[in-house]
Amino acid sequence: MKNRPVLVGIGSLQQKGSFEELDEALILMEKATLNAIEDTQAPEIKNIIDEIQIPKGYWAYRDPGKWIAEKHGFSKAKTSVTKIGVLQQNLINSACKKIINGDIRASLIVGGEARFKKIQALKEGLDFEEMQLTVNPDHYVKAKEDLYVPEELDALGMMAVGYYAIIESAMRHKSKRTIKEHEKFLGDLYERFSEIAAQNPHAWNQRIFTSEEIQNPSTKNQRIAYPYNKLHNSSWNVNQASALILTSEEIANKLNIPYSQRVYPLISSETNHMIGVIQRPDITNPVGLQLAANFLLETAEKNKINPSLFELYSCFPVAVQLFSKSLKVPDNVDKTITGGMPFAGGPLNNYMLHATAQMLMKIREHKDEIGLITGVSGMMTKQALAIWSKDYLMDFQSMDVTNQAEKLEIPIPMSGLQKGEAKVIGCTTLYEKLNPLKAIFYCEDSQGHRLVLTSDEEKIIKQVEEEECVGQKIKFSNKQLVSLG
Repeated sequence: MKNRPVLVGIGSLQQKGSFEELDEALILMEKATLNAIEDTQAPEIKNIIDEIQIPKGYWAYRDPGKWIAEKHGFSKAKTSVTKIGVLQQNLINSACKKIINGDIRASLIVGGEARFKKIQALKEGLDFEEMQLTVNPDHYVKAKEDLYVPEELDALGMMAVGYYAIIESAMRHKSKRTIKEHEKFLGDLYERFSEIAAQNPHAWNQRIFTSEEIQNPSTKNQRIAYPYNKLHNSSWNVNQASALILTSEEIANKLNIPYSQRVYPLISSETNHMIGVIQRPDITNPVGLQLAANFLLETAEKNKINPSLFELYSCFPVAVQLFSKSLKVPDNVDKTITGGMPFAGGPLNNYMLHATAQMLMKIREHKDEIGLITGVSGMMTKQALAIWSKDYLMDFQSMDVTNQAEKLEIPIPMSGLQKGEAKVIGCTTLYEKLNPLKAIFYCEDSQGHRLVLTSDEEKIIKQVEEEECVGQKIKFSNKQLVSLG
């Protein structure tokens, strides 16, 4: 392959401590960038960085990439900020394609968050003001807005946890586990994640949590949306940044970048097909994810590539399960090398960069390992997958399966009935602190159409958490559940 893409530089850091010991996100990204440049062992790489891609974070900077580039002598690089809703793997795929086509010589992809510094400011009674960067980047990369069905928004708002908890309930029903068996399953899964995080120097929380601690709600592990407690959720309040530098193999050779620093992207796939959760024909089987997984697995098999390390996106446990199922990852194989988003840390819009950086570091150390990484955008709406190796075992291939998915996965219409009978396809209870607020039910009416029902009756809320409601018949009137079972 002419202009074979290769990863040559990695920067990754995190900070803990008091407010004064912490940097804002801009400085974290600057430091990660400088670490990645130094990591190439060819400092002149900065002179050929033609683009800087940054996934948008919680920060307000317009163009952090240009500030970093101008400060460190590569100001000619074109800059972009990718807004929330675009898969982070898409930035890597885009860079690889431009390198292959000869459009750019090298790409810097960097992301970071400093929410922990903001938390420390609140705790210490201090003001936190970010540096003001008011000039726009050369490009903003936007996605179509995520689809939210109005009935979903009314019941669940825009917080992801309720949507994922409903998918989790459907997964539990499909797996034929009882309520208690599934709670233990989730606790056991994330206990193992916490054990892995404890061995990861880049992990935010290195304490090992037992399955029981994860399963059982408490003042420090508050229930958010049944069956999810805080320890089932991604941890956003971190100070972390990571940077990747990609170039062509020809340029890497010219710069005498050591082979020890090189890791090769082999295969990538993604789907950007969007359907609101309530309208998905099978909420436990995203068609786009299966198509993307099939492409990845079939291409790997053709080239005799067998992934041995996995980092499955872990914003919530059901995401891990859906990726495991679609990729046919055996139960006895670890699903993370970082410890996952609750323990390693899960910055909202750049976790996949951190996971990729850590996976590539591990591949450098263990040259025979092949890494598979996955990512998500939205309410398990879009998915991305990628395979990396220390050696170039094949020419880089990527596939966007969005168009195929759109033809195969047609949204189920919403119900127009005001009252009647329906079947529950997913459910959860929402909490505020330790107090249950209401039960939410995704249902299918007698015509096969979908509806969202709620109930604030204590008896119904209790029932959702004590017996399997998915699959049960219910009666409804005016979007309210009248009786269950």
